[in-house]
Amino acid sequence: MAEGNAIEVEGKVVAVLPGTMFKVQLANGHVVLAHISGKLRKNFIKIAAGDMVKMEMSPYDLEKARITFRMKEQNPFIPPPRRRQY
Repeated sequence: MAEGNAIEVEGKVVAVLPGTMFKVQLANGHVVLAHISGKLRKNFIKIAAGDMVKMEMSPYDLEKARITFRMKEQNPFIPPPRRRQY
């Protein structure tokens, strides 16, 4: 897919399917079938249900997408890990 005509969207992973496929729900409620891009696969980035992801979609097929980025979790209630003091 050429970078110029790709639509970039964000969504939440709702289901993990076999073969590194995922069902992702967009902000408007639409659910698409997504697969992992090569860079995520190469760097062993793990994606689980509940993760927020960025995706690229073709304007010609709005039912499928490619996951390009997994967002960091923004939970302010979990404190960062403490460093050991020697």
